[in-house]
Amino acid sequence: MPKRYRNLWPELVSFENLWLAYLSARRGKRGRPAVAAYELDAELRLLRLQERLQDGSYQPGAYRSFVVREWKRRLISAAPFEDRIVHHAICRVIEPLFERRFVHDSYAAAPAAAPGPRPAPADDRAVRARRSAGRRGRSPAWWLAQGAGPCGDGP
Repeated sequence: MPKRYRNLWPELVSFENLWLAYLSARRGKRGRPAVAAYELDAELRLLRLQERLQDGSYQPGAYRSFVVREWKRRLISAAPFEDRIVHHAICRVIEPLFERRFVHDSYAAAPAAAPGPRPAPADDRAVRARRSAGRRGRSPAWWLAQGAGPCGDGP
């Protein structure tokens, strides 16, 4: 039976959650015009966003599409900044609930993953599991090293 969580809406639309979501959404993007414009009267805009969320009148905006050419050509669709705040607010509420139910070895895009050039925690855990399997007489312990590449979406 799936676990149900009740009464998440008040936490999601609380001003504190929206403010922290706003801070998270603007991180690294403060120089962009839409973010700078929002920042001029962020508190008032967040109060209005909170009202629209509470009374059910909030509607997501139109996505902006553009092409980037890094190592290959990709079409990107970006949500308006206010919608990004709502995305972050949702994630702030539901992420802890899902994290508890993930397998112990789920490290993809985990917010607690250590930044920097050191090996990922998943690599460390995999090495320990391989050594442990060999010691328990389940030799040979097979190992598959695999990576998704820079974007993880194949050729």
